[in-house]
Amino acid sequence: MSDLTCDVAVIGAGTAGLAAERNARQTGASTLLIDDAFAGTLCATTGCMPSKLLIAAANAAKDVRKAGEMGVNAEPVIDGAAVMARVQSMRDDFAEATKSSFDSLPEGTAIKARARFLDTTRLELDDGRTVNARAVVIATGAAPQIPGAFKSLGDRVLTNETVFEQKTLPRSLAVIGAGAVGLELAQAFARLGVETALFDQAETIGHLPDADVAARMHETLAAELDIHMGVSPEPEAVEDGVRLSWGEGETRTCEKVLVAAGRPPRLEGLDLEDSGLELDKHGLPRFDAKTLQCGDAPVFIAGDVNMQVPVLHEASNEGAIAGRNAVAYPAVSNADRTTSFQIIFTDPPIAVIGEAPADHHVVGCSDFRDQGRAKVEACNEGLVKLYASPPDGVLAGAVMAMPGGDHAAHLIAWAIERRETASALLKMPFYHPTLEEGLKDALRDICAATPVPLPEDRDRGDPPGA
Repeated sequence: MSDLTCDVAVIGAGTAGLAAERNARQTGASTLLIDDAFAGTLCATTGCMPSKLLIAAANAAKDVRKAGEMGVNAEPVIDGAAVMARVQSMRDDFAEATKSSFDSLPEGTAIKARARFLDTTRLELDDGRTVNARAVVIATGAAPQIPGAFKSLGDRVLTNETVFEQKTLPRSLAVIGAGAVGLELAQAFARLGVETALFDQAETIGHLPDADVAARMHETLAAELDIHMGVSPEPEAVEDGVRLSWGEGETRTCEKVLVAAGRPPRLEGLDLEDSGLELDKHGLPRFDAKTLQCGDAPVFIAGDVNMQVPVLHEASNEGAIAGRNAVAYPAVSNADRTTSFQIIFTDPPIAVIGEAPADHHVVGCSDFRDQGRAKVEACNEGLVKLYASPPDGVLAGAVMAMPGGDHAAHLIAWAIERRETASALLKMPFYHPTLEEGLKDALRDICAATPVPLPEDRDRGDPPGA
């Protein structure tokens, strides 16, 4: 087989890799996109979309149960096989849509193979060919981590890569890890009638940077599932599933265990030790967060593999940055990054936006337990904290848990991106009765703590319970 030559070789055909290849090619560079499966993006196959399909079913069951509060009495009858069949069918549709993007690549661009480094810009493929590139982008993504004690449990252990392949719902489930994946799926399975327990060695739900919001979400979720924080359960295979032991003799037996204990970078088989790059103690190349360049080499690293912000829109942005800088090397440039923004699709949704809470911030708070529209919808749960920089009250960050929070969080993220002040936002129209009205309390708190006066009285005349 003949060797291959290109301007930019991209390893990994996920969201970041696709963006890197596309942006490099659009600048006129010759490209190769190397992947061992071309199975579609993580989001479509084992992440965002199948999890939201499961959550949609779970929320439908919750709505039926909650209808009794409005005088509409019903009880959901959950067909676990039908739930999972819909998840898999629609998941496959989403995956096929992402795979179709491979068909539009120029002929010869997609290389189905595993790649490993021979030196900084020379790769060996497992089909015997060698790739000589002017620059390389590493976009291999991340993989679920199964702690050693759980590896021996066989098919009793699930990860995000296997949980959506189940033919029906388990009778009982233990979820290990209270991060985004663990929280979303634990609540979803509980709402679908699965006896569910959640475990994490950390003390804080979702690893949220605001203790008050974390405590409120812990209280909300604990009404639906059994939560154990600050523990490290030890598993043991038993006839009817898995027995978990922790603390002072506490135990629980469940049919399945879902491990959501982190997703380390997918580096195995790359032979990065032969790349000439400086590696950290975990074997990850050291890189500049603004350019994504590894040291001063023509190698760039983008997406979940670099462990910066493992969310889809950031992976896409990073792929574009890496692709453009790979072509421009050695004249790389710092990229403007958008406001950091992460959502956990629990109910109520959680969002962490912008700067983390700091002593110098002015803080505003909105409590949704007494918010008018939320009470109407019987979803009056949640707490929002907004953080602003004095003296003008420019919004800097937020930790939010509120009904409709996946939508309202966008408004706050956009406001932070535009450097809006709390006073300026209060001058915007707020329709009544809406959930967005609930944000006004937090904005007013910020205005009261800064020299900027509150807007005119027309913005303060909320109806009772708004």
